Amino acid sequence: MSLLSVLLIIIFVGVLLWAINTYIPMDRKIKNILNIVVVFVVIIWLLKVFGVWGYMMSVTV
Repeated sequence: MSLLSVLLIIIFVGVLLWAINTYIPMDRKIKNILNIVVVFVVIIWLLKVFGVWGYMMSVTV
């Protein structure tokens, strides 16, 4: 996956999250939970895209 496509996906997710936060009426607690979940999922996705996730899973403690 090219760096440009990763950047475009991150921008798209950010704009989508902004639109949801701006135009959909929700309680502030629910918006905070939604924001945390989306950021967590994007971070996990980025780790998988760059191959860090697989390396972390192979490390034994």
